Amino acid sequence: MKVVYTDNNATTKVADEVLKEMLPYFGELYGNPSSMHTFGDQVDKKIKQARQRVANFINAEPDEIVFTSCGTESDNSAIYSAINAYPEKKHIITSKVEHPAINKLYQHLQKTKGYEVTFVPVDKKGCLDLDLLYKSMSDNTAIISLMWANNETGIIFPIEEIAKKANEKGILFHTDAVQAAGKIDIDVKRAGVDMLSLSGHKIHAPKGVGVLYVKKGFKFSPFLIGGHQEKGRRGGTENTVSIIGLGKACELAKKNLPIMNTQVKELRDYLEAQLLEKISSSSVNGDLEKRLPNTLSIGFDAVEGESILLLLDREGICASSGSACTSGSLDPSHVLMAMEVPFKSAHGSIRFSLSHYNTKQEMDIIIATLVPAIQKLREMSPFWKDGKVV
Repeated sequence: MKVVYTDNNATTKVADEVLKEMLPYFGELYGNPSSMHTFGDQVDKKIKQARQRVANFINAEPDEIVFTSCGTESDNSAIYSAINAYPEKKHIITSKVEHPAINKLYQHLQKTKGYEVTFVPVDKKGCLDLDLLYKSMSDNTAIISLMWANNETGIIFPIEEIAKKANEKGILFHTDAVQAAGKIDIDVKRAGVDMLSLSGHKIHAPKGVGVLYVKKGFKFSPFLIGGHQEKGRRGGTENTVSIIGLGKACELAKKNLPIMNTQVKELRDYLEAQLLEKISSSSVNGDLEKRLPNTLSIGFDAVEGESILLLLDREGICASSGSACTSGSLDPSHVLMAMEVPFKSAHGSIRFSLSHYNTKQEMDIIIATLVPAIQKLREMSPFWKDGKVV
């Protein structure tokens, strides 16, 4: 069965060019980059090249790039470094729709360290309440941390505008750019952020490697303490092979940005228009303009997302649900709940997230599969009668 993969916000395939760049460092070039000998030094040179490639990707300086194991580590490192830099400040600002790597950490800091956390709400389109955000800033605020783009809906937050306000008040600003990277242009100098998180497996690099950008001049305190690696900012022998792959992936992602914002966006829009036309009582979750070009979160009234996914999976179609099915909960996701999406729609929400590997033929396969699947599920639903929601 041919797999139609439309779950790229969850993870991406390792690009062929990335794998080719990595392969020699699994075998013949296995030296430790921290070694004094030439055999290890040639690996160190390759890591330096990767660091430059990542820096070019986000318009940073190479020594502002810290390699980590994943986006979660990058997020946690940024937050802990900020509160260590300002131990007297006990207030933090974030949003209600952040990734668990942010929100669960802040909840932990609330319970164990007594921090006051402002979780800024979003409106029904998924856009931040900027008035409340700005009013919440104070001299006691240690850090503001907001995602650049939401992983479920693709909604893009005005990071540059918010960072400017934070800078004016002398508040550290961190952004989780894991979902934004490779889909929209990221320029840390223009954005004015102090720290920024990336994850390799979202941009066709391997799993298990990430990046934390740390603006020059910030007194960063390491999360992992050990050797001298990463200039003392992240101890532990470098994940050489994955770092090299990430560097190549960043180079490719920058090159493919125009494709993402033309061809991929057109595929997303085609899929969206066809589903809305052919399936009644369906609606897109979130703002139609301020979103990533590859992401479609769409709700189908009176059916369950888990059931939709099972029927899609039988046909080899990979997507994801807006419901927290992996935790065994029947509640819709915290993102859709924060947006006040009606329960009957939120519970039947599906996310399709595309890449430049997807084709129009695959979109047609999804449409041909999903239309009868929704009809079948609605025939069994107690919330559907005579062609409408009850």
